[in-house]
Amino acid sequence: MNLSITLEQPDKKLALFGSADRYLRMIRDTFGVQLVSRDDELKISGEKDQVSKAAMVLEQMQRKLRKQDWLSTEDVGTAIARAAHVEGERKEGEIDVYVKGHAVKPKTEGQKRYVEAMFANDLTFCVGPAGTGKTYLAVAAAASQLKQGKCRRIVLARPAVEAGERLGFLPGDLQAKVNPYLRPLFDALHDMMDFEQVKRFMVNDVIEVIPLAFMRGRTLNESLIILDEAQNTTPAQMLMFLTRLGHDSKMIVTGDTSQVDLPEEQRSGLVDALEKLRGIKGIGIVELERGDIVRHRLVQNIVNAYERR
Repeated sequence: MNLSITLEQPDKKLALFGSADRYLRMIRDTFGVQLVSRDDELKISGEKDQVSKAAMVLEQMQRKLRKQDWLSTEDVGTAIARAAHVEGERKEGEIDVYVKGHAVKPKTEGQKRYVEAMFANDLTFCVGPAGTGKTYLAVAAAASQLKQGKCRRIVLARPAVEAGERLGFLPGDLQAKVNPYLRPLFDALHDMMDFEQVKRFMVNDVIEVIPLAFMRGRTLNESLIILDEAQNTTPAQMLMFLTRLGHDSKMIVTGDTSQVDLPEEQRSGLVDALEKLRGIKGIGIVELERGDIVRHRLVQNIVNAYERR
């Protein structure tokens, strides 16, 4: 479908489009449409329902510019969120991601509590055994927040700790060495959006997947930041990560305290954080159990067998 919108105030085109067309890119990436500006018109192309959502956002933005001479990222994000909500009412509990017709939904009561905690708190810890959807649901929540304009970028971090193997003996340069540790995050990400979109977001620095060590010295504003496999952080690393939280950002920390790969004498930063931060307002702590395992039915039996021994 093609739709042409006439700009009400051509002299405010820069304010409407944003610096370097930033606001247009937000709309394009959220709804998967093409936007082409010619003279005093803006042409929107794409699937019918997505074009309608984009047009609704632009109408709200132009209405705002009737009263003022500028728009903020928050203004555009709010308009995008309203359009996404009005046009695409989701079933209760579903997480709306980029892949069309693919909404992620929690499958157990524990997962439902986890999803609610992520959206209600600026910092959420989730611990539980393998297969409970800790990472998958966190990445889904991040994709949903990005799609609705509630954050500007996603940062996915993971400690590069060996599980019985030596990192130094892996072939290749540093990037090649750390990629295997980040693979689970990429796998979840590709379930939320198509390959080309992931690639475009990474090139534009909208999505960043990095080893935890690369977080030092940064402040992350308007971001959703996920720390995966957090049981393999030290207390000092965990403190370093948590203090990266900037304005209008959310953090999600996931891990399995039964799978710590640190030296035996080293205390886990995740265990340490759970003890120190429990009860602080604005911090959600969710503990998933074996009954929340949603992988192959054998995974639950395997976890049970190992715990018995």
